[in-house]
Amino acid sequence: MKEQLYTIPLMDAFRANDECPFCYIERNVEQNALDFVLGPQASYMQDHVRAETDQMGFCREHYQKMFTYGETLANALILDTRLQVLLKEMKKEMKNYSNSLKLGMIDKLRKDTGHAGDVNNVSRWIHAKEDSCYICNHIKRNYERYIATFFYLYKKNDKDFMNLVKEGKGLCLHHLADILDAAPLYLNEKEQKELRGVLFSQMEANMERVLEEIDWLEKKFDYRYKDEDWKNSRDAVQRAMQKIAGGYPADQPYRGK
Repeated sequence: MKEQLYTIPLMDAFRANDECPFCYIERNVEQNALDFVLGPQASYMQDHVRAETDQMGFCREHYQKMFTYGETLANALILDTRLQVLLKEMKKEMKNYSNSLKLGMIDKLRKDTGHAGDVNNVSRWIHAKEDSCYICNHIKRNYERYIATFFYLYKKNDKDFMNLVKEGKGLCLHHLADILDAAPLYLNEKEQKELRGVLFSQMEANMERVLEEIDWLEKKFDYRYKDEDWKNSRDAVQRAMQKIAGGYPADQPYRGK
């Protein structure tokens, strides 16, 4: 298959021999977003980017990653105009404070319903801001494109791509669910069944592989096995965590170059 510009990152992810190519994609997209927002090309100084970050802001997780990235001035400039927007909106919301709903005592005591007590305009405004993130939005848009690219390549049934899929280590459980949920949007019933046949057998085999590696790692803490080879178990803990929940638990913080 002649690779196109939009297929190369996905093909590279499958070639990386990772526990999950979509974890690999998401990490690259997030790091590229941090570079774009804070990196040496100074995209945060572009008017349209600054306007978006001023309005959307960032979630708690990405504020932490932006701080760790290490560009103090870039962060300060972004926060300067973001704070101006928040201050203006906050004053308006506080001036017009109102309770829009009267809750009973039982409702007030409930803690398991998200923003169950979010009945005033100020709380609603704050929670809306907490749920808005420029980087999360960037990741979501790009991730959805790569999901679509996966199904585009799958439907082409290209030998190179299919070999990468079948010979890989499968996916993490999180991204397996995403693929299964998206499949009806791109594949007919027969194609979906064929894909499940590939992915399900692959997932079973690779979950068993990771379990064996975890079991062997445990044995290596037994003195009877201290002279045995580690095999492929030294990093089994982080790979097992990735297989179960996605992501890279052992990654060091991503910093600006």
